[in-house]
Amino acid sequence: MHQFDIPAHLASYLDKSPIALALADSSEDNPLIFINHGFRELTGYTSEDMIGRNCRMLQRDANNVEARDRIREFLANDRQVNVRTMLVNFRKDGAPFINLLYMSKLRQLGGKMPFIFASQFDVSRSHPDKLAAYDAELGNTLGRLTPILAESGIVLEGSLTAIANTAATIAQAKLTLSDLDRAAFP
Repeated sequence: MHQFDIPAHLASYLDKSPIALALADSSEDNPLIFINHGFRELTGYTSEDMIGRNCRMLQRDANNVEARDRIREFLANDRQVNVRTMLVNFRKDGAPFINLLYMSKLRQLGGKMPFIFASQFDVSRSHPDKLAAYDAELGNTLGRLTPILAESGIVLEGSLTAIANTAATIAQAKLTLSDLDRAAFP
């Protein structure tokens, strides 16, 4: 597995998480530098398929204008520490799904931001209890991640303020999926 300059204890922790997680380099175009088992399970892509590429490849030709704008704003605005948005993604086999994306900036104590942390969750056909369980696991992951990052002098910016409105998220995902089912994506 490719881990680049990721501290070994961080990579080990992320890979053991039951939810889909990824790390991207904060440099230009934000190439992925790590994906965990959950990410590979969710998307069908291998580490070899994804490492070094921007995660936007999962969008293919989907019209994710609002989500793309929110992600661009997050990446461009140093004061915006996290973002959560839904977007249409595609698995390696071409099957579409609604990805509830959470992203947060990881910053070294000196101020440099080496990584962007991301978590993905398929809200396409899930039930509210599954999303609530995911939200709880994401909260636990972020809570346990803080001391692990601190060992390497890295701080997880932001908090769980972006994690809310489970029922509204499910309703929006169902509407988006319904539109997807009627659309003809290549």
